[in-house]
Amino acid sequence: MVYITLILSVGLLVSCEPSYVDVPNDDEILDGTIEGLSPEELARFLKGDAAFNEVFTRETGLGSTFVSTSCISCHAGDGKGHPFTTLTRFGQIDERGNLFLDQGGPQLQNKALPGFLPEQIPSGATFSKFMPPANTGLGFVQYVTDATILAMADPNDLNGDGISGVPNWVSMPSYIDDTGAVSQGGRYVGRFGKKGAAFNLLHQTVNAYNQDMGITSMYNPIDVYTHEEIDPEIATSKVNDVVFYLKTLKAPVQRNQNDAEVIRGKAVFSQINCAGCHTPQLSTGYSPISGLSFKTFSPYSDLLLHDMGSGLDDGYTEGIAKTYEWKTPPLWGLGLSENSQGGNYFLLHDGRARSIEEAISMHGGEATNSRTAFNNLSQSDKNAVIKFLKSL
Repeated sequence: MVYITLILSVGLLVSCEPSYVDVPNDDEILDGTIEGLSPEELARFLKGDAAFNEVFTRETGLGSTFVSTSCISCHAGDGKGHPFTTLTRFGQIDERGNLFLDQGGPQLQNKALPGFLPEQIPSGATFSKFMPPANTGLGFVQYVTDATILAMADPNDLNGDGISGVPNWVSMPSYIDDTGAVSQGGRYVGRFGKKGAAFNLLHQTVNAYNQDMGITSMYNPIDVYTHEEIDPEIATSKVNDVVFYLKTLKAPVQRNQNDAEVIRGKAVFSQINCAGCHTPQLSTGYSPISGLSFKTFSPYSDLLLHDMGSGLDDGYTEGIAKTYEWKTPPLWGLGLSENSQGGNYFLLHDGRARSIEEAISMHGGEATNSRTAFNNLSQSDKNAVIKFLKSL
């Protein structure tokens, strides 16, 4: 008895020792909230965070076929995905729409519960691999106005710089509020996804629950396995909490902004017209979330589609985008991407590029001139550009 008491006493003494935990700086992590959340908004953010981390099972609604069992499994630390979490999309080769919806399109559910068979790509269907993107700063992207995006478009390259970005005009599901949105022939400006095929974060989140995890909601009650309408498997409030969480994740914070080489690299980046697509700054319009309303931020993207050349033409598309057109991916957070990708880079839409330099070398189409200009830089200037990009 004395022996046990002594052990407990020692344990209590040890537990009372102060512990020191290295807390990472804000610019070293991607997760965290935007500034200015009210206590009520912060509480909702935390609810959405918990829902984002929820692991689904057969009993809690996981589909008979699926890709992943949770949101977080594809977005570790809210960062980019890994080749093991890459999605496969198939079934559309042009603006006519997906020709394989009755055979599982647009997304391959490559895993299945016991007793079910995972999907296979149908014969004759073209497909592309999509690396899960980072989640941070998405609320700022949502509240950039359509007018701002359309003003950056230059479909006929009137300024003669070889760049002719265009929006992806996408069909919008009936559950989306289109108040104030610009419409063209019944289609709307998309801004989320590799091709900009989702209108807003609700659209993106509902699709992710349905196509990634086989979970039906009030917004999309169609079962991915039977293609029939079934009762919702997730509460509408939980979907909306995840949307709020994604809206209010902070934007990545640039590091080493005052470093002389970073400053020089930023200048060279603009000189070779990489900023022609990777627009350094955008501003939001009105948002009901005050922390997102009328804010200037630095995504390094114009949110438009660009012809990236035959080397990145996978023969698959979404909306009215061409198979060789891809939305300019935001560069913010690029320097932290390795943290969520197992210590190595997997860049471009499908992760095929294993370094920033390799990603640049694979740019074609409208980016050819900038790629050539980068290749012609001195090694010192190339290093400065890479250091700048890694600071984002």
